[in-house]
Amino acid sequence: MTRIRCDRTAAWSALQNLFKQEGQAFDLRSAFAADANRFAAFSQSAPHVFADLSKNLIDRRTQQLLFELARQCGVEQHRDAMFTGAAINNTEQRAVMHWLLRTPLPAKADDSAETTKNVASELAQVHATLDAMLAYAQTVRADPVITDVVNIGIGGSDLGPQMAVLALDDFVLRAKRFHFVSNVDGHELAALLKRLKPESTLFLIASKTFTTLETMTNARSAKAWFEAQGGTDIGRHFAALTTNVAAAKAFGIATTFGFWDWVGGRYSLWSAIGLPLAIAIGGEGFRQFLAGAHAMDQHFRNAPLELNLPVRLGLLDLWYRNFHSFGSRSIAPYHSALRRLPAYLQQLEMESNGKRVDAQGEALPYGTSPVLWGEPGTNGQHAYFQMLHQGTDVVPVEFVAVKRPRHPLPGHHDLLLANVLAQAQALMLGKMDAGGHKNFPGNRPSTFLLLDELTPTSLGALIALQEHRVFVSGSLWGINSFDQWGVELGKVLAKDLELRLAHGDLAGLDGSTAGLLSRLRSNDR
Repeated sequence: MTRIRCDRTAAWSALQNLFKQEGQAFDLRSAFAADANRFAAFSQSAPHVFADLSKNLIDRRTQQLLFELARQCGVEQHRDAMFTGAAINNTEQRAVMHWLLRTPLPAKADDSAETTKNVASELAQVHATLDAMLAYAQTVRADPVITDVVNIGIGGSDLGPQMAVLALDDFVLRAKRFHFVSNVDGHELAALLKRLKPESTLFLIASKTFTTLETMTNARSAKAWFEAQGGTDIGRHFAALTTNVAAAKAFGIATTFGFWDWVGGRYSLWSAIGLPLAIAIGGEGFRQFLAGAHAMDQHFRNAPLELNLPVRLGLLDLWYRNFHSFGSRSIAPYHSALRRLPAYLQQLEMESNGKRVDAQGEALPYGTSPVLWGEPGTNGQHAYFQMLHQGTDVVPVEFVAVKRPRHPLPGHHDLLLANVLAQAQALMLGKMDAGGHKNFPGNRPSTFLLLDELTPTSLGALIALQEHRVFVSGSLWGINSFDQWGVELGKVLAKDLELRLAHGDLAGLDGSTAGLLSRLRSNDR
C-alpha cells in the first residue's frame, strides 16, 4: 500500500498555520469557560475504558484537522492492511498479527470470519497452541508440589507477563508464587535462588530463538543450580516458550510452546509468552484477558475516526511531539497493581517508534517517539510532580484510575481518587502567587483513562488500546513501528567485549573503552 508521510500532506500545513495563529497560545481555562460542552466533546467511552481528553491543548478545529491528517496519511488503509495480514513490517517482510492471538474462532458473532479469511491456517495454529498452553497451565495450577514459578526472559518476554501478573494480583492463585528474572546481572538470579527449592520450582525459559544471551545465561545458571541442589527431572521442572524446539530439547526440556515470526516481542504477551499469566489467573481468566483486547481491536477497526480512541490518542501524541515540541510523556497509574505499567509502555512505544528514518529509510525532519516515564500515584506526587507543576518543561501526563477497588479497607480508595482528580485539576488550573515561589502556571495538559474495575478483561482492553495508539502515531510519522534494529549493535559489541574482558586484548578499541576495560581487569581500586 502507498503511505503518505504526515509532513507531506495539506493537513500538516494547515495545522502548522493554525498552531502559529492559535495553538501555541491555547489556554485550557479559557477553553472551558467558553465551551460548556467541552467535557462531552473531548471525552468518550471505548471497550472497558473511559477517556477524558478535555484537559488537552486542542479545540474542535484542531481536532478536525488532525482527523483530516489521519485520512490524508492513509491511517485507515494502513490499519486495514495490518488486519488482513499484509506484510506491513517492510524491513523484515513480515505480517504484523499480534491481534490474531486474541481473535476468537469465526463461529463467534462478530466479523472475525471476514477478518481472518486470509489467515485461516494461522488462526487455527493460534487456537491449537492456546488450548495446549492453557491445558498445561491448568496442570501446573493443580500440582500442589509446584509452589514457585520462575519466568526467565528479557524485554517483551519479561515486561509483559510481569506487568500483567502484578496488575491482576487479586485474581492470582494464592498457592503459588511468581517470580521474574531478566537481568543478566547474577545478583538478581542469585538472590532469588536462595529462596527456592528445586523440587517445588518450575522454570519457564522465554526466548523465541532460545539463543537470547541474557536469557540463556540465566537459564543455564538456573539449570546448574537445580542439578547442584539435587534436582533430577529437568523435563518436569523446566518448560520453554520458544520456536527452537531442537535447542530446548538439547537443554533437556520436553515441554515447549511456540509462536510466530509475525509476533513482535513487545506484542507477545497474548501468545505463549503469557504462560505465567495463564498459570496465575487460570485459563478462563486468560481468555477474558484476550477477549478484552479483542473488543478493543474491534473498536479500532470499526469505529469512525472521530470516535476511535486509539486514533484520537495517536493524533494527540503527534500534536504534542511535532507542534508543541513536548519531548516526553509521564504515565501515572493510580493503582498500585499497575506499578509496572510505565515500564511496559516504555518498551511498547519507544522500541516501536524510536526511529529516525521513515519506512523507506529516509531521514525524518521531525521528532518521533517521546520519552515515556512514570511511577504510580500517589508516590509520584511526592517525587517528580514538583517538576510537572512548576518545572520549566511542559510534560503531558496520562493518568490511569480505577473506579471500584477490590480491597475492603475503608477510606483508602476515595482518598486515592481525590488525589488523582486533584492532580489533573491542579495541572490545568494552576495558582497565582506574586512572590513566585508558590506560583503554579497551570495550563499543563493531561489525559485521564478510567477503568470501572481492574480485571483481566479491562487490562486486556487497556493494553490493546496502547498498542493501537502506538500504531497510529507510527503510521502518521511514516515509520515502521515493528522492527527494532537499534537493539542489535550493542549486542554485537558485547560479544566482542566479553572475549576481551577474558583475554585483555585492547587492539582496535577506542581510548575510553580500552581504558575502562583495563581498569576492570586490573586489581587496582
